[in-house]
Amino acid sequence: MSQFEPLAKDAIVYRALLRKQWIDEDTGKVKADAYFLRASEPGLSVNLANACSPEQCAELFRKCYGVASLEVGHVREIGLDIKQDSVNHANIIGLPLREDNLAQAERLAGLLAKRSEIVWQPK
Repeated sequence: MSQFEPLAKDAIVYRALLRKQWIDEDTGKVKADAYFLRASEPGLSVNLANACSPEQCAELFRKCYGVASLEVGHVREIGLDIKQDSVNHANIIGLPLREDNLAQAERLAGLLAKRSEIVWQPK
């Protein structure tokens, strides 16, 4: 049982874009690459918008190329969920690893990318 209540469907989370190749230079949109789960992680790391601004989220990392926002309800619509694990952090859960189910991992990563919007980029 989590010590945190489930997030409201209109809650916003931020995904730090830690690699330049996660952003499509031509369109300025987030690429699916930003939403692939790594084997060592319990879920995809996100920060809660009510706990930090996009700039503060970016400052948590040595190198950050952008911050994308996602609405919790939009994540749930595609069959995933977001579980809060600390005051300002949560994980997108339910994503398969690419090694386990490449087609499903690519489909869900693409849907997350379509639903996200870049809200901060370095000057």
